[in-house]
Amino acid sequence: MKPLIAPSILSADFGHLNRDIDTVNNSEADWFHIDVMDGVFVPNISFGFPVIKHIKKRAAKPLDVHLMIIDPDRYIEEFRDAGADILTVHYEASVHLHRTLEHIRALGMKAGVSINPHTPVSCLEEILKYTDLVLVMSVNPGFGGQSFIEGSTAKIEKLKDMIIEKQANALIEVDGGVNLHNAPELVYAGADVLVAGNSVFKSDDPAATISKMKKSNHSLPST
Repeated sequence: MKPLIAPSILSADFGHLNRDIDTVNNSEADWFHIDVMDGVFVPNISFGFPVIKHIKKRAAKPLDVHLMIIDPDRYIEEFRDAGADILTVHYEASVHLHRTLEHIRALGMKAGVSINPHTPVSCLEEILKYTDLVLVMSVNPGFGGQSFIEGSTAKIEKLKDMIIEKQANALIEVDGGVNLHNAPELVYAGADVLVAGNSVFKSDDPAATISKMKKSNHSLPST
């Protein structure tokens, strides 16, 4: 089964945003990945509702919105109204995670939970059956263009085993330093969705890069 590819708009050229949205629309990508940062939970600020609404109007594929913000419950309905199809909150930023995920689902979106590099997958054991997606951060959140943290692949393997053991249906998404070199390894470890920013938008041919990444499969990675 081919992985889903979610190009990260954070790495797009905002001087030519419509062009880059159309590139994703016309490619083999599956989702638009949108990182929302508040400058508090992470040391950076990205974009808010006006930009998301614009992307939604032009996008022909679902919006996968990743909230890197404190107290995400304040804005769940606003993100639904802005066009989020999948809404992911951080384990580390959510006081009542079960309630938050249930609220997201009740509003008609897919509910995701993300974990930072220092957070063990074991913390999700009691919540797996209530989430549609687990986003494993393979860099420290806050900035695009970072290098993949070694050890993240083993974390994905542990999470995959837990999902199978719990008979859960959550997809595993990976964000941070994903590229053509490590994509096969990540898919082999159990990743279902690959978020790719710089490796897509900074390449000479983003659509071709997406196509190559889409061909990553569950066979053993080359050595």
